Amino acid sequence: MSTPQHKIGSGFGHDSTADEVLRGIDLSGKLALVTGGYSGLGLETTRALAKAGAHVVVPARRPAAAEEALAGIDDVEVDELDLADLESVRSFSERFLASGRTIDLQIDNAAVMACPETRVGPGWEAQFATNHLGHFALVNRLWPAIVDGGARVVSVSSSGHRRSDIRWDDLQFAQGYDKWTAYGQAKTANALFAVQLDALGKDAGVRAFTLHPGGILTPLQRHLPREEMVAFGWIDEQGDPLNPGFKTPEQGAATQVWAATSPQLEGEGGVFLDDCEVAELSTDDAPGVRPYAVDPASAARLWTISAELTGVNAFG
Repeated sequence: MSTPQHKIGSGFGHDSTADEVLRGIDLSGKLALVTGGYSGLGLETTRALAKAGAHVVVPARRPAAAEEALAGIDDVEVDELDLADLESVRSFSERFLASGRTIDLQIDNAAVMACPETRVGPGWEAQFATNHLGHFALVNRLWPAIVDGGARVVSVSSSGHRRSDIRWDDLQFAQGYDKWTAYGQAKTANALFAVQLDALGKDAGVRAFTLHPGGILTPLQRHLPREEMVAFGWIDEQGDPLNPGFKTPEQGAATQVWAATSPQLEGEGGVFLDDCEVAELSTDDAPGVRPYAVDPASAARLWTISAELTGVNAFG
């Protein structure tokens, strides 16, 4: 298929940090919204954006924990949001819209990974519901503030998308659950969401991106037993990192911060990024993005299904 998935020569790479990609970028007067912005990569993303001058809104499932984690970072506010609860998404969105503010950049960073089989809402599989449907509903409900701000919306995917395309005939794993396949589907959904959001929003000045942040040991691994991570070669028996390709949180936050702010991406959108660069298509073990995760027809199909499931569609 014809694709814009080609490197642009950004000058950044695997080891670049969030502070480095923000060097020379003044975000004073800008409002950034970062889901999960108080833990792991989200915390480093919040810190870097605030340091560059942005006012950062951090919606959090655990507001007290968020306040504690963010203590000492200036110009940050916390509000309550549980992405697995569409009523919570509605309530947060209504509170934000009532403030009359616009959004300049939104990073949909919050996620769960490889959790035991869990059902939320009307019986939805939790990874698909939280990572994708919750963010889908949030962006659509916040659309007036997003479009008025001419925002960039960044949907954090993962190389984990390689584990599964969208399971069109069994989205909710009614026919048997596998935690890694479910994670793969959710990360593919994150990527496809950005593709379709960009297609729908670009004429109104809203651009969307998706990305793989890299391999990083963060609280995202909370559901994985140590012996599984040892078997993967991620850590040793003492819990110390083994994989030399893993990033620090400062490096892991770089690609999503670059996606949200870089002037190098002006006029671009709907693409998958990796190591602060546009990723190439890949159908084998080489780095890059699987074609099914950036396929426009699949992106439009998933959008329609997601709108039907959540009852929310800013473009309906």
